[in-house]
Amino acid sequence: MQHDHDIIIVGGGMVGAALAARVGHAGFSVGLVEHGDAPAEPSGDYDLRISSLNARSLAFVKASGTALPEERSCPFRHIDVSNQDGTGHSLFSAAESGMEDFGIFIENRTLQYALWQRLEQLPSVTCYTQCAPISTLTSSTGRLLELDNGKTLSARLVVGADGAQSTLRELAGISVSSYDYHQRAMIINVETELPQQDVSWQVFTPTGPIAMLPLPGHRASLVWYDTDKTTQAREQLDDDALKTAIEMAFPKRLGNLIRIVARASFPIKRQHAHRYIGKRLALIGDAAHVVHPLAGQGLNIGLHDADTLAEIIIQGRDPGDYVNLLRFECQRRAANQAMIAATDTFHHLFTGAKPLRQLGDLSLQLAERFPFAKRMMMQQANGLNPFKMR
Repeated sequence: MQHDHDIIIVGGGMVGAALAARVGHAGFSVGLVEHGDAPAEPSGDYDLRISSLNARSLAFVKASGTALPEERSCPFRHIDVSNQDGTGHSLFSAAESGMEDFGIFIENRTLQYALWQRLEQLPSVTCYTQCAPISTLTSSTGRLLELDNGKTLSARLVVGADGAQSTLRELAGISVSSYDYHQRAMIINVETELPQQDVSWQVFTPTGPIAMLPLPGHRASLVWYDTDKTTQAREQLDDDALKTAIEMAFPKRLGNLIRIVARASFPIKRQHAHRYIGKRLALIGDAAHVVHPLAGQGLNIGLHDADTLAEIIIQGRDPGDYVNLLRFECQRRAANQAMIAATDTFHHLFTGAKPLRQLGDLSLQLAERFPFAKRMMMQQANGLNPFKMR
């Protein structure tokens, strides 16, 4: 049977575009289906949606030939984790972990735009914009995808990278388990008197963590977790009142704020698909899993999904071979389940009853006392092999 593409990817966000760029760069025929338009070039103030790219994610993106603009990203070499009263504290250093840096913070839109720029350079990739799937059927050699613009496409493998509310996952009949943390995260971009570079820090409080993600220059992205009610009330504050609230609640190391640039909030929920694969189908990124964002690993594990799937596709003859898809699911479900368990544990340790919070404080103290354990933790978090000899 003649197919339109080797692989069709539904969802042109960061994870879907990264997979398209990687397998397209390797010479596979790829169709990328995106419900919106191609992303526009970022300009002006930094966007509220900021993500970290760890070592493995950066290597994966760069393996497709994608160039990331340095002027809109910020490398970080230290991660500082503590509790509110200072009894628990641990500082993670890239140098101590055998790395030059832990990765970069970058706007989601900047990463997506860079990936789409690369897709335009790849003759093997075709982008179908302003359309979405409405039905899908399988055959022994491929999968058909009917789009809402009247077009029907076929490929040997169809990949769902269309987010937490994945249409493709629903069409494939794959259900999910979900959990509501009854928390809300407020994201606030600020301009500060001090340059906020090199170090990302997070402070655990009984109502949820507060964190600072560095951006280039005197800019930072602040993350403030709290209950739904408290966060929604905080969102109604004017800039001056919010500025005062931040300076009172956040550590003094943040320094004085010059201005509030932008703010927004979102609810914190967890979600996990009951399976990642079907007949000539695979799910990656938020279509497969949504984790608590306190560790900043949501995008990274999505890109690790794409990396693992790309490697299996490139090494095999048939992208939709079920045995290879099983290998993908086994590898990624185990890794993602471990991340879900870790973030759940941190959430309950530091926001639970006092005995649990004391146990969380002790875990930070122990991490600080055992450098080898810290190195293993950070290399694992970066998607690297912690037992690799250097």
